[in-house]
Amino acid sequence: MATNILLGIGNPLNGDDGAGIYVAGQFRKEGWISLSCGTAPENFTGIVRKAHPDCLVLVDAATMGLSPGEYRVIPRHRIADVGMGTHQLPLSMLIDFLSDSAGQIVLIGIQPGRVATGEEISHQIRDGADRLVHELLFGRIDQFPVLE
Repeated sequence: MATNILLGIGNPLNGDDGAGIYVAGQFRKEGWISLSCGTAPENFTGIVRKAHPDCLVLVDAATMGLSPGEYRVIPRHRIADVGMGTHQLPLSMLIDFLSDSAGQIVLIGIQPGRVATGEEISHQIRDGADRLVHELLFGRIDQFPVLE
């Protein structure tokens, strides 16, 4: 069976910035590896390069001007236009580095509501993340709305 990987990115100690970590913790599907990467997804590149997945999905909180909890696929050329959480390395560089190691790479951003140290993920973000997990379980990645 084909291997696919989901990388959940973010800081769960900073409120809604933990959206990607929450998704990674909830998503379980045969044929998929789901990893919580925290703020350093580059530490997981060895796993991706070894597995050479057909599909690599990165999920992170992203300021896109949407309602909290809404999510969008962020095209490579739009990554610099959105505010992406707290990372060691820009996600565009990570995607470029992994581009020869995965068949398809999809970056999904979830619009945060509040990002504050010591806060938990808000209910709006949890609801949006749960909807995203549901859609991922049914393999509808190609039908996700794309950030314009």
